[in-house]
Amino acid sequence: MTMANNDDDILKLLASETTRRKAFEMIVKAYSECLYWKIRYIVLSHEDANDVLQNTFLKAWGNIASFKGKSKLLTWLCSIAINEALDFLRKSKATQTADADDSPGVAARLMADEYFDGDEVHAMLMQAVSTLPDVQRTVFNLRYFDNLKYSEISTILNTSEGALKASYHIAVKKITDYFHLHE
Repeated sequence: MTMANNDDDILKLLASETTRRKAFEMIVKAYSECLYWKIRYIVLSHEDANDVLQNTFLKAWGNIASFKGKSKLLTWLCSIAINEALDFLRKSKATQTADADDSPGVAARLMADEYFDGDEVHAMLMQAVSTLPDVQRTVFNLRYFDNLKYSEISTILNTSEGALKASYHIAVKKITDYFHLHE
């Protein structure tokens, strides 16, 4: 079954209160992995990504009756997931009291993470990406890792394609500069 057919089936089930729970179970099964990785590229830690994913599905369930199918399910879910991930980062930054210089860098934490399956170059890329402001990091992740079109990212983030292109260009420049500094 293709994702489009799956979406059609899910939308039909969502229309009725008696089958809404089954439809939501299908949503969780169909989109958990994809959403997990979108979130993971933003929050970096496996445990944090799982927590944000759970919050994403709780928020989606709370708003499922208002989903009218004007966008793709994945687009709607991505918007929720990314907003939840960015909220998580904002709350984390607000509660951090330790000096960031005293903690191990992102690359070191990733290399020590049993769930991380990348190499040192990938860890360094993630270190560079982590230095970006939240919005630039999100745009970079969606474009570079997920290979989404600017029109799709525009829908997810509710911003213009021009602003996204500028954010992506600036993010790439900053990442390139980061690698040149750390050669």
